[in-house]
Parts: sequence; C-alpha cells; structure tokens
Amino acid sequence: PRLLCANLFLSNFSWSSRHMPPGPTPLPIIGNLHLINIKRQDVSFMELSKTYGPVFTLHFGLQKVVVLVGYEAVKEALLSKGNEFVDRPPIPIFLEIQHGNGMFFSIGEMWKDTRRFTLTTIRDLGMGTSLIEGKMLEELNFLVEKVNSFKGEPFSLKTFSAAPTNITFGILFGERFDYADPTFTILLRNIDEVMTLMGAPALQVR
Repeated sequence: PRLLCANLFLSNFSWSSRHMPPGPTPLPIIGNLHLINIKRQDVSFMELSKTYGPVFTLHFGLQKVVVLVGYEAVKEALLSKGNEFVDRPPIPIFLEIQHGNGMFFSIGEMWKDTRRFTLTTIRDLGMGTSLIEGKMLEELNFLVEKVNSFKGEPFSLKTFSAAPTNITFGILFGERFDYADPTFTILLRNIDEVMTLMGAPALQVR
C-alpha cells in the first residue's frame, strides 16, 4: 500500500507539474517546506536558484508557488508581463477572516474593482498633487528630528516605517500621530505582524 501511494503521488505530481517551471520534487503533505529556512526565506530561494534557475516552482504543502529570483526575472514579470501577474495567490488564513473581500486580500475581479475605487478615492484626496508633497516634506522634518534624537546611537530601522504610515493617516484622517504615541506604536506593531503572517509559509499551506 505504501509503494502504491508513493507511485500515485509521483504520477499526480508529474502530470500536474508538466507546464510549470522546474523545481525540487516535493514530499507528500509538506511539499518543499523542508528546504526552506523559515526565518531567511530569501537565502533559501537564492540557493535553490543556483540549481533551478531564476524562475522555479516550490510546493508549500499542496500549494504550488512560482518563485522569481533576481532583478531581470522580477522586471520581466511585473513590467513585460504585468497583466499575467496582476493577481495574487489566496492565503487561507485571510480568506477565512475576510472571505475574499478588501483591497489587500481579495483576488480576481473583486481585487481589480476595489483597487480601482481606492486609487480614484486617494487621487480625489490629493494624491499626486502639491498637497501630498507638502505632507511628505512635513513628515520628513519629523522623521529627521526623530533620527537626530538618537544622537548617533543605534536605533531600530522600524523607525523609518512610521513616516509613510503617518503620511497615509494624514491623507485619510487629516492628522498625524506623534512617533511616541502608544496608539500609533500599537498600530505599527499590528501592521508589522500582519506582514509577517503574510510571508509565513505555514499559513500559506492549504
């Protein structure tokens, strides 16, 4: 029975991957997760690209993922073939939470319609105008002041993420947060945690 299951798995893998880029043969259930350093996925991808080239296929569990490594591969995908790569893969945990809605976690036509509405709205709010330029320069002054307050001592690079977030809040809500504001600190931490979750292979496995 075990040999039969192995043969069935390999046959199904060969058939379903016939039009995919090359990549390491996946194991049952876990796919290629055993080849990925969860904390340094970039290093794992670079190493695998030495064997399989700049475009290769990985299996996160049962989900196939095409990985692009290097400037030229990413440029071709996003610019030369942008329409083919406009969608994003469904992430199970966010599908469960948002049911495919919202700008960040929707896919297909829903994502395109939401993105179009969002871009139109933020342009109406001043995006791309001198108003936004003024807000950016104002926030830059606050950021420079914050960096100078460390007086040459080491500080977290996450400090720099506060500026673009504050600019966005300024556009949407008409006011900014002080960098030391506890509410702002919690918001930044939550955003960082969401981005970390989005990149975690364990949460992308179906």
